[in-house]
Amino acid sequence: MTTLASLRRAQATSTMLKAAAVLAAAVTLGACEHLDDRQSHSAGWTLLEASQRHPIMVSQQRHAMNLQVGRSQHGLTSGQRAQLYGFLEKYRALNGGNSRVVISVPAGTANEVAAMRAVADIRPMLTEQGFNETAISIEPYHADGGHAPIKISYTRYGAEAPECGNWPDNLQRTSRNLNYQNYGCSQQRNLANMIANPADLISPRAETPRNGDRGDVVYEKYIKGEPTGATRSGEERASRSTTY
Repeated sequence: MTTLASLRRAQATSTMLKAAAVLAAAVTLGACEHLDDRQSHSAGWTLLEASQRHPIMVSQQRHAMNLQVGRSQHGLTSGQRAQLYGFLEKYRALNGGNSRVVISVPAGTANEVAAMRAVADIRPMLTEQGFNETAISIEPYHADGGHAPIKISYTRYGAEAPECGNWPDNLQRTSRNLNYQNYGCSQQRNLANMIANPADLISPRAETPRNGDRGDVVYEKYIKGEPTGATRSGEERASRSTTY
């Protein structure tokens, strides 16, 4: 038979369990609130590196030149050759071998035959400049009547620098010890303006074959039992003076 004392003890135990559950829930909510408050101050651009906060946009850009060929013209003129050589020099300096040289020849025009004669002069010029067949593409394009130019083009990568100068926060009144929003922007902008080949920002260049001339010389000397070091003249050798 249940006594009054046991009922009171059961009620007291139930009250204590409820209080403990409420206290645990409060502690848990407090911890979550503290964590969310901390993350709200450190999330977003403050955790990013300068290269991610101020990215350099790399895109492909088409560069082209036109060669006007007359109907009665036989091959390229001296001025057109000089113009083409200058265009190829820019290709080597700016492109780095990332794309083909595309020669677009007009078809269905009055100067179609003359254009083909000019292309016959362009191909050996490219070969002389070190372009192999895989780096050259010749394709026709349709033009209605008249005289249409020969279009020589290539695609190169271009780098677009980020815009700097955004200062939304007062740096004299910050206590978070985090990078400010404009941090690293000038470095990214200078890199975009100075880089010779923006394609390097996408992927590294392929390795070129090593120069084995010096290795062949050293190996031949080694086989003959001769010293493999380079000989130096008396002018190249360091001298020590004992005069004080």
